[in-house]
Amino acid sequence: MSTFDEETNLEFFEEPETQEAPGRQRRRLRPPRSGGPRRPSPPPPGAVALARLAGLVALAIAVVVGLVFWIGSCQGQSRHDEYKSYMDNVQPIAQSSASSLDSYAKQLNSSKLTLADLQSKFVLWSRQQQEDYEKALRLVPPASLQAAHQQVLATLQLRAIGLAGLASALGTAGSKSSDQVADLLAKQGQVLSASDLVWANLFRLPATETLKRLGVQGVIAPPSQIVTNPEVISAHSFSEVYARLHATTPSGKVTGVHGSELLGTEAVSSGQTQTLTVSSPTTVNVAADLTFKVSFKNSGNFPEATVPVTLEVSVFQKKVLSETQKVSSIDKGESKTVSFTNLKLPPSAFGANATVSVVVGKVPGEVHLENNHASYPVFFSLR
Repeated sequence: MSTFDEETNLEFFEEPETQEAPGRQRRRLRPPRSGGPRRPSPPPPGAVALARLAGLVALAIAVVVGLVFWIGSCQGQSRHDEYKSYMDNVQPIAQSSASSLDSYAKQLNSSKLTLADLQSKFVLWSRQQQEDYEKALRLVPPASLQAAHQQVLATLQLRAIGLAGLASALGTAGSKSSDQVADLLAKQGQVLSASDLVWANLFRLPATETLKRLGVQGVIAPPSQIVTNPEVISAHSFSEVYARLHATTPSGKVTGVHGSELLGTEAVSSGQTQTLTVSSPTTVNVAADLTFKVSFKNSGNFPEATVPVTLEVSVFQKKVLSETQKVSSIDKGESKTVSFTNLKLPPSAFGANATVSVVVGKVPGEVHLENNHASYPVFFSLR
């Protein structure tokens, strides 16, 4: 066999190399899904960034709103503390200023009080008002209470002027009558009453309205009332006080006619009244409402104060009961009745000879005591 034939046969069995078309990719076929929900399409480009931006904006708004509320809360607490601090400083001034006439009433119960003493007391109380004024002047009120605070100062000024005027009226009384001096004193008392109106209507009322308008809770504008009993500063009351003290010398010696006269004693029980006598025993029916009424008269020429009246019960000369009451004041020629109630008589007082004794206590300057006491024989019986 020739070489030609061999080359021909080899070329016949050789396969040409397979070449793929350039630029063409094969698509991978995926088998169809058997079932179930279809996967959602991915968000479009930029949506995620927009959502994140919206979240940041919402967070920033929440932070700002929180800061606003926090700052408002801090401001509210700061305002509350400012007003509370101011009112706490006003409170002791209000109490101190209002106490002067209470001290005056207590002084009247002293049997050793003289006109000179009372005049000195009024000067002292006026000076105390001036000291309270100085304290109030140093306070720094909140801006919205500046006008109201000026009325605090005005109140203290009026009280200092009124009390100084009372001292001056006593110091210049001279030969004036009791009624004339009393009128002068009563005019100064009206100044003190006016100070109460200034405090209540020009300080406390507008201050309270301001606190309410600003929403400040738990803070109260304090009251301050120097005249709690208008009778104390009336012309009649001053007349009694002056007449009584006018009879006392600066050294404390009481001059003039002073004294009390016992008018009578009654036993009242279950609506029945029995008049006790010193000459014969009186049967007294005892019930829960048993009351002894003692009447007496100011037989002197001057008003008296703090007059003690004592009732005692004795059985066979042994004292088994004793009670005392005091009459705060009684004018010259005036009569008053003192009632003794809730008496706790011991069993020994029943069915025995008993004695009810009454004594109207001695007043300063009293000399004759024979008509201010009595002893009544009685027989206590249970109804």
